[in-house]
Amino acid sequence: MKVRGERECQECGARWSYYETGSVECPDCGALRSVGVDDRTAHTDAPATLDLTPHRARFGDARGTLPEEGVDDLKADLREYARKRGFIRGGELLPLDDAYLAARELLEAVDLYDRLRDPTDRDREYLLALLAGAADGDRPATEAVPDSLREARGMAAVRAVDEYRSDLLAFLDELSEAESGEQGDADASAPTVSVAGDDPHARIDPTRELLERLRDRVKRVEALTGDVPPADADALADAAGELGEYVRTGDETALDRARDLLSDSES
Repeated sequence: MKVRGERECQECGARWSYYETGSVECPDCGALRSVGVDDRTAHTDAPATLDLTPHRARFGDARGTLPEEGVDDLKADLREYARKRGFIRGGELLPLDDAYLAARELLEAVDLYDRLRDPTDRDREYLLALLAGAADGDRPATEAVPDSLREARGMAAVRAVDEYRSDLLAFLDELSEAESGEQGDADASAPTVSVAGDDPHARIDPTRELLERLRDRVKRVEALTGDVPPADADALADAAGELGEYVRTGDETALDRARDLLSDSES
């Protein structure tokens, strides 16, 4: 969507950034009557924090299956965080960051762990390692993923790449409109996205081509409910991240890395 990022309160005149607060409510006086004072800009991200401290305290001494109430609360917090997150902020394309990937995997892993008949110590240690590091974007290494939980790694990649690919395509559409001079809004006289480097429009076609290959790979992993080698799942997320880097900066080596990652996953 496109929003006016700079807001002005019609009650007290205060100004603030919608991109930072995600709200039209005035942070100074609390009034809800405000207007945008800049051009509409592509924006899909919302302020979101992931506080897992109470969940770590609750599950730290858990053995075997997890407390049902605690599982529901944890999954609700993870879903809320994922729902708010997007990858275009104020016209700038964001990376596919580790915190989002970790939150996605933790959500999948908790659900999968809870269905295991006899979780092992390794299963539990992996889950708690995810819980300990997810808020900071720390995930256990690829080779540390237990076979019983590898579907979580795979489905996390599927969900995350799907969301990132959607925003990346929307970003490319905006870039293409800016190149052709098309304008979706009568008052949107300036491009609604920004990138660095020379000739950003030349990045559109190569990125779209690889996004099609990425979509095909994601569909295959989804059809297997994520049950693929963790290295294959990580390659999908890495490829998406490299494509974002290429679009943002024009770095041809990022495009080559994305192409190599997809070629490796197809072999």
